[in-house]
Amino acid sequence: MATGSGRTLGVGLLGCGVVGSEVARLLTAQHDELAARIGAPLELRGIGVRRPGRARDLDLDPGLFTTDAAALVRRDDVDLVVEVIGGIEPARSLILAALENGASVVTANKALLAEDGATLFEAAEKADRDLWFEAAVAGAIPIIRPLRESLAGDRVRRVLGIVNGTTNFVLDKMSTSGAGFAEALEEAQSLGFAEADPTADIEGFDAAAKAAILASLAFHTRVAVADVHREGIAEVSAADVVSAREMGCVVKLLAICEMHELADGPAVSARVHPAMIPAEHPLASVRGAYNAVFVESEAAGQLMFYGPGAGGAPTASAVLGDLVTAARNRLSDVRGAGESAHAELDVLAMGDTITRYHIAVDVDDRPGVLAAVATEFSRHEVSIQTVRQEGRGSDAQLVVVTHPARDAALAATVDALVHLDMVRAVTSVMRVEAESQPESRS
Repeated sequence: MATGSGRTLGVGLLGCGVVGSEVARLLTAQHDELAARIGAPLELRGIGVRRPGRARDLDLDPGLFTTDAAALVRRDDVDLVVEVIGGIEPARSLILAALENGASVVTANKALLAEDGATLFEAAEKADRDLWFEAAVAGAIPIIRPLRESLAGDRVRRVLGIVNGTTNFVLDKMSTSGAGFAEALEEAQSLGFAEADPTADIEGFDAAAKAAILASLAFHTRVAVADVHREGIAEVSAADVVSAREMGCVVKLLAICEMHELADGPAVSARVHPAMIPAEHPLASVRGAYNAVFVESEAAGQLMFYGPGAGGAPTASAVLGDLVTAARNRLSDVRGAGESAHAELDVLAMGDTITRYHIAVDVDDRPGVLAAVATEFSRHEVSIQTVRQEGRGSDAQLVVVTHPARDAALAATVDALVHLDMVRAVTSVMRVEAESQPESRS
C-alpha cells in the first residue's frame, strides 16, 4: 500500500507479555491499515525481553527478540519506543535513554508515571519528543486524551473513577450474590480477574497510581502517588454491602480527585477508598471487571467514560492509538501536548477533605446510649443526618450517617466512640460519596 512520505518508522518494543504480545500482533496484522492512517509504514525493529527463547504464540522473526533493551532504545533506526514492561526500573532508565536518543515514547506504566512522571516529562520536553500514556489508566477507555486535550479549555472540578477491575468484580459479586470478601476474591482468581497475589489491586495501590495521574491531568498540578490517600477493600464485609443496599447505595472502590475552593485559595485532593454511592449514580451500574471514569467540569458538565479497563487487547488498543499519534507527529516534525502543571496547587491531606460517613456501632441496650453517642459527634462538630437502632439486648446496634464534615473530625469521632463504656465495638466505618460537597473549611 502506498504511503505519502516514503519513510519507514522503526518501533522498539519493550516487553512481550500479555500486552506486549498483543501490541506486536496488531502491528503485524494491521500493518497496511496503520501505514495508511499514519502516512508511513511502521516496522518492528526489536523486542526487548528477559527470556528470548520463551514460547510465544506470535509469527515473528526470532531475531527480533533481544535481552539488550538498553541497546535497542539507542538504535538509530528506532524512531518510536513502546514500553509495556511495567515497574520502576529498568523502565525509567530505558524511557529516559530512548528520549535522549531522539525517540518518542508510548508507555502503559502507571506506577512509574505516578511516582516520577515529572522526570519523564522534563526529559521529553528537553528532547522535543512525545510521551504518550493513554494505556496507563483504565485500559482501552479513552480518558487521558480527553483530560489532556479535549477538556484543556474547561475547568474540571471532580473526577470519580472505578479504575481497578479486580476490586470492582469482587465488590459486585458481594453485592449480587451475598458472598463474603474471601469467597468473592477466590472466584475472581479462578476466573482470571485477580492475580495469585492480588495485593496491588485489593489494597488499592493500583488505583492510587491511576488517581495520581488523573488528578495531575485534571488540575494541572503535579500529584504524586505519595499524595494519594489509599485504603483497600479487604475490610469490606457482607454486612457493609447489606447496609449500603438498605440506604439505596452500592459499595465501590473509588478513585476520587477533587478541586477545593478554600478561603486561602484553591487546592486539590486525591484519594482511593471504598465508599457507598447512590444506586442511581452512573458509576453504581458498572458491573464485573469493567472500569468507568466520571468527570464533572464547569462547562461540559458531567461526562462518563466506560469500558474494559485491562487485558491484552483493550490495553494494546490504547497503546496503538498513542503510537499512531506519535508516528504522525514524527512525520510532521511536531510534538504533541506535554506536561501541564502550571497551576501548582496545594494537595490537601486526607484529614482536610470533606466527606460523609456511615458508621455502625455495637452498643449496650440501656438508656442514655444514644445521647452519649450523639454528644461525641457534637463535640467533634460532626452533624448527624440520620441515626437508627437495630436489634435489642446483646444485638443492639446504632447506625449513623453523617452530614459532610472534615475527614479528620469524623475520624476523631470514631476514635472517641471506641472509648465509651457503653460501646462494645465500632463494627463498620465507610465513607458515603454522592454529589460534589460544598467546602466548609475556612
